[in-house]
Amino acid sequence: MSDKIKFELEIPIQASPQLLYQYISTPSGLSEWFADNVNSRGEIFIFIWDGSEEQAKLITKKNGERVKFKWQDGEDDNSFFEIRIQVDGITKDVSLIITDFADDDEVEESKMLWSNQISDLKQILGSS
Repeated sequence: MSDKIKFELEIPIQASPQLLYQYISTPSGLSEWFADNVNSRGEIFIFIWDGSEEQAKLITKKNGERVKFKWQDGEDDNSFFEIRIQVDGITKDVSLIITDFADDDEVEESKMLWSNQISDLKQILGSS
């Protein structure tokens, strides 16, 4: 089994960190842009895409700042994804920093997927 490669994406987004946090940390927020549907039972979030379910455990949650999920089926111990809200101290520009893992030959595809999902989020937020 090959080790997955960690990658980061930084995507500028025009929205308040408080509002963004609702979209990255709640099942209802995540189901607007990240998956077709999201349910949660405590720290376990169930993401549904095209009828198939993936479970992830919420392992870090910092209000207004970031969430980190670990996939429950990963044989790989470090297969997590993190969505972090970053605010530039000077310009106050807001970005989403995505940290995720993918197989060597799927990194570009994964980045593309995240970019597409975040453009959906931007549309919902009315952000350019």
